[in-house]
Amino acid sequence: MNTPAHLLIGAAAFARPSYGRTLRAVLIGSVLPDLSLYLMAGVSLFILNIPEQVVFGQLYYSDAWQTVFAIDNSFLVWGLALGVGVWLRARLLVLGASAGLLHLGTDFLLHAGDGRAQFWPLSNWVFHSPISYWDSAHHAQWVVLVSITACAVSYIALWRRGLTLPTKIFFAALLAAEVWVARQWLLFF
Repeated sequence: MNTPAHLLIGAAAFARPSYGRTLRAVLIGSVLPDLSLYLMAGVSLFILNIPEQVVFGQLYYSDAWQTVFAIDNSFLVWGLALGVGVWLRARLLVLGASAGLLHLGTDFLLHAGDGRAQFWPLSNWVFHSPISYWDSAHHAQWVVLVSITACAVSYIALWRRGLTLPTKIFFAALLAAEVWVARQWLLFF
């Protein structure tokens, strides 16, 4: 699933109230599993000037990158964070960890051939889903419809919670980004 979708769906599911520290905790939890990819790819592409084919054809699948992805996409790490949050009665940690786990759950189901080891440090096993959020050879054309519908429903739910105008614009931009990125995946893959 694309990152804008994770942010929209995570916020709709867990950000009550949908402002302030609660919203920030949920957005951080929703984005953290993807953050390392953005940082490593961004540095590789724009600072080190490594060709896109190398970044996404070689580096993405390298042991070093996959180790980083295994850590920040581990159900065990995020489950531990949730457990600590519950134990400490730290509501913001519980919300952020819950959003992170929702992110991992959808990724687990929607990565065909590009999944991550989500049970680190106990296992490097990777589930290869028959369904992909971006690859038309693995039903992406259907996933896109479901994803965009879920994002639109999430946006409506968030809107109805009385968001401030800047927050409404932020979530509208995420919805537009999700539609644009989903369109790109279908056109090119």
